[in-house]
Amino acid sequence: MNNEENVNQNDARAILDGSNGKHKICLLSIIGEVEGHENLSGNTKTTKYDQILPKLAQLEDDDSVEGLLVLLNTSGGDVDAGLAIAEMIASLPMPTVSLVLGGSHSIGVPLAVSTDHSFIVPTGTMMVHPVRMTGMVIGAVQTYDYFEMIQDRILSFVSGHSQISYERLRSLMLNTEMMTKDLGTVLVGGEAVQEGLIDECGGIREALAWLNRAIDGKKQEIDAHDRMTKTDFSENLKRK
Repeated sequence: MNNEENVNQNDARAILDGSNGKHKICLLSIIGEVEGHENLSGNTKTTKYDQILPKLAQLEDDDSVEGLLVLLNTSGGDVDAGLAIAEMIASLPMPTVSLVLGGSHSIGVPLAVSTDHSFIVPTGTMMVHPVRMTGMVIGAVQTYDYFEMIQDRILSFVSGHSQISYERLRSLMLNTEMMTKDLGTVLVGGEAVQEGLIDECGGIREALAWLNRAIDGKKQEIDAHDRMTKTDFSENLKRK
């Protein structure tokens, strides 16, 4: 497979085509800021959700791709866009794994835990903090309730796709002792694993090894199911 087929320069995807005798895996990179409904500055490195979602849908429809590897180095971004990508990844039937490189902050946290298994390099960081909003904010009870609803969506997704509890994650989000001008917590490498936010410390080798094992395991389950189905069908024919 040539470079033109493997990587599109305007694309966040690449295909690891299994030429080394292993499986065909889609590599998805989420870098910079997750862009929402408004275009960011041309000088800003972004991940555009309106481009990622159709590619994930194509992935679901492509039987030749056996797994997904998500590489993350993001400062966060739009909440709705980030959660949309995370929900799409979480709903894929194929084995999926994420690897945090550099950082996966803010809405990058749900993206990191959306896969079946997650890794973080020892120097990688994850920042959890309350929801922020730019532009005019109306100082009313309804505004506070709306912020709480957004935070609850994030907390529920992350706690539902990782080992950290809702209450512990909320306490990290509202921590006042770490950052001088903000609320929240920064977790480095193994700290994210200890808190149950990420599954393991490791790099690209560990992530790909886990993914290849998961693909092998799924194939064995499918083969066993097919054999059982054939056996049941044969026994039903004999009874008739």
